[in-house]
Amino acid sequence: MSKIYLEKTTKLKKSQISRSSKGITLNIVEGYGRRRYKADFVKSLVYAHASCDETILHLNFINNTHELNEKEISFFLDSYNELGRKINRFIQYVEKNWK
Repeated sequence: MSKIYLEKTTKLKKSQISRSSKGITLNIVEGYGRRRYKADFVKSLVYAHASCDETILHLNFINNTHELNEKEISFFLDSYNELGRKINRFIQYVEKNWK
């Protein structure tokens, strides 16, 4: 692969990671603002979970295609996997207990 291609790909992936990771927070906040309407709240939490999954996908792609510090990438992957589990549990809680 050419150096220019790698630089463009890396820049694009950083941008995608930035957008998807911000999407997690933005969707949770938007959903909380609509918490009065349970279905809207759940829908926003599902979008947040999807953004978390997308962030994990981008991190895995970068990890598989570039030489990175294994400890650093593992930290981020573990953190986003844990966040995804927490969002999933919260979705289940809201579906079952939210009024």
